Amino acid sequence: MNPTRMILRSLAALVLAVAVTLQSGCLVAAAGAAGAGTVAYLRGQLASSLDQSYDTVVRASNRAVEQLEFARISETKDALTAIIIARTAEDKKIEIKVIKVSESLSKVEIRVGIFGDEAISMTILDRIKANL
Repeated sequence: MNPTRMILRSLAALVLAVAVTLQSGCLVAAAGAAGAGTVAYLRGQLASSLDQSYDTVVRASNRAVEQLEFARISETKDALTAIIIARTAEDKKIEIKVIKVSESLSKVEIRVGIFGDEAISMTILDRIKANL
């Protein structure tokens, strides 16, 4: 295959990848560090897998809400899913969902407001990780 054709194919793939990303909303993915798996921010929701037990992540999430001084509204919890609802000082709704994946792996989903707020979501996730 000639070099020009290879460059054109690579460029076309890059343009397609950018177009798909712009169409599907904001997406951030990164490998985590120290006890954390992947992190993705998609369509206003931050999702992360954490290498910790379900109960440990639920406790860390509750501590994060307290430390960030959010007004805690409610918590519902069963053996597989916990949902913590809180509000910021600006009255933005925060929903933190912890899902049990296995005995040593949990998934956290964070949404701030209706359309999401990546900066606040990342702050909450960082505080959850610090409490693990």
